[in-house]
Amino acid sequence: MNNTAQLLQNNKKRILETWMQNQLADEALRDDLISNEELRRQSEDLLSGLASATATGNTENIYAPEYESVVEILSDISITRARQGFSPRETGMYVLSLKRAISSVMEEKMADQPEQLYKELNTLHGLLDNLSMITFDTFIKGREEVILRQNDEINEISTPVIRVWEGILALPIIGTLDSARTQVVMENLLQEIVNTGSSIAILDISGVPAVDSLVAQHLIKTVSATRLMGAECIISGIRAEIAQTIVHLGIDLSNINTKATLASALQVAFSMRGVEVRKTNKGSALSLLK
Repeated sequence: MNNTAQLLQNNKKRILETWMQNQLADEALRDDLISNEELRRQSEDLLSGLASATATGNTENIYAPEYESVVEILSDISITRARQGFSPRETGMYVLSLKRAISSVMEEKMADQPEQLYKELNTLHGLLDNLSMITFDTFIKGREEVILRQNDEINEISTPVIRVWEGILALPIIGTLDSARTQVVMENLLQEIVNTGSSIAILDISGVPAVDSLVAQHLIKTVSATRLMGAECIISGIRAEIAQTIVHLGIDLSNINTKATLASALQVAFSMRGVEVRKTNKGSALSLLK
């Protein structure tokens, strides 16, 4: 057993207490996201795993089998913290504070062996630096998972399919329309057509900031898919600048029913369904007659 492993085995409790003191003294500690009890449990598990791994004599290769439990513990901690809302710095400081705790105990125990102390500190720092990189990589992956999940949820919310009348659906699109979002729009719209048996769908792009050739192709694909389901599609929200862009790009939308406003699209949809819109005598109220 090397000096580092022996020190970890013989001074585990003291290192843990020093490590906990370092963490609790850090003003950046998010005690609103993790309790002291949970922090101690995580720290104790990691320190025990590290002591067992170094006892094999391996203090360099963290990808060896003996470090599997250590890497797993660190990965779980990093992913959990990413989901809880910790920052990369806060997660990285978790391992760095362990380095300080072990170093302080090692310096005290080996004060009369400066050359050996220097060697052991270099080994320790290299080991913990590699483990901190594992923490950082896993944290980033965990944060990316959170972002992707939130993005999917936002896409679901931002592409609502509204039933405005019997047989008529409206889907207001807000924001940029890319390939991934087009797929969500198409799936939601087609599913609602099946669920409601609607024959007309209105795609309102008033909230789309710009329409280029790619966005236009996405719209054409959505219209084509809607027609394959036996429904007619109307695109509304064609502003003057969007119309100019479409003409400039040479995009052919002549076979698609387009309208400048959602109100105009609704008028066409009502007409196609045989619904008549009339003003009543009671104020300016409108009545719909089949």
